[in-house]
Amino acid sequence: MSAKKILYLMEYPIDLPGGAQLSTIAVCEALAEDSSYEPVVVCPELINGESRYKFRVVTYPMGESRIKNLLIRIGAFKRIIKEEAPDLIHIEMSESLITYGFIRSSFKNIKYIYTDRGMYFGYRLRSRIFMMPVLKASSMLVTTTKRNAALWEENSTIRPIEVIHNTIGGVFEHYDESRRKKDGEFTIGFAGRICVEKDWEFVPVLVRALHEAGLEFKVDLVLSMYEKGDAEQAAELRKGIIDCIGEDKLIYREELTQSQMSDYYYGLDLFIMTSRFESFGKAAVEAMSRGCAVIATGVGGLPEVIGDDKYIYSKEDPGKAVELCRLFAGDKEALRQAQEYFLKRYRENFTPDKYINRHKEIYAELDRS
Repeated sequence: MSAKKILYLMEYPIDLPGGAQLSTIAVCEALAEDSSYEPVVVCPELINGESRYKFRVVTYPMGESRIKNLLIRIGAFKRIIKEEAPDLIHIEMSESLITYGFIRSSFKNIKYIYTDRGMYFGYRLRSRIFMMPVLKASSMLVTTTKRNAALWEENSTIRPIEVIHNTIGGVFEHYDESRRKKDGEFTIGFAGRICVEKDWEFVPVLVRALHEAGLEFKVDLVLSMYEKGDAEQAAELRKGIIDCIGEDKLIYREELTQSQMSDYYYGLDLFIMTSRFESFGKAAVEAMSRGCAVIATGVGGLPEVIGDDKYIYSKEDPGKAVELCRLFAGDKEALRQAQEYFLKRYRENFTPDKYINRHKEIYAELDRS
């Protein structure tokens, strides 16, 4: 029996750090070792220039504008799908879904599904107008949170809907307690890409509030940059933190690999997310997999990922975040209990095995239908 070829469509490079990319890598690496499947990723040209994955990556060029990129993707997707002749198409990003809408009539006999890694209300009306016809003809909609599934069920007729929580890279799978930070100054971490959703402007505000509350702490900051102007924003953020606590209290890093990020989280006592929007919250899962305590804003999918409202705070009233930091800095037992809670939550909900097995179940279901 021949392997089932699954084509994964993306509009960003698979090696650009992000929740969609890491989750796609996890499932494709696993499927590549299973003789029942042949995963193939279709994405723009890789940042690192060549593929080092166990699965095949087929790339296409990127343009300099959204319209040009759309036209390039339409031609590339049509050509690549025709050449690859997959058994199933799995669309991993919203622009790729819209792109596929222009060519799906050419591939009527190929089933396709879409993983929505955003939130129903996060799409502009224009995007939904293009997305809805493509989704209605799809075999399945997958969401990464139960909350988003409920939003789609309440606001659309798209069915069936399945929930598969995102996962993170395989380097986070195995936990080494001996590498956890044991002593030293209380260390708070912030990490992520430079983008408006992360609300980096709030970080110096929170750092100042913690400093003024009398806390002694270090900040360990990791940033990833992709767009023009990101370096200037990073410099401004660093200056804002240094102005609050001094240069000797800031550890700053850029563009860490996944392996380096795994090491990074081991050195934190507490990881804080200041996002104004998160459809899921990959960084929170990474931190909890390394035994960090985590607090986050109650936006998008973060409350579902965090799992307990006592670790959720509001930027309109940052006093709760300050009190949680004060508690963890001053009470080692409270910090230990929070760290144990988050490590357990990761193991019960977000491991690569759980993510991969759910995909195999869905692919088998679609194969039978």
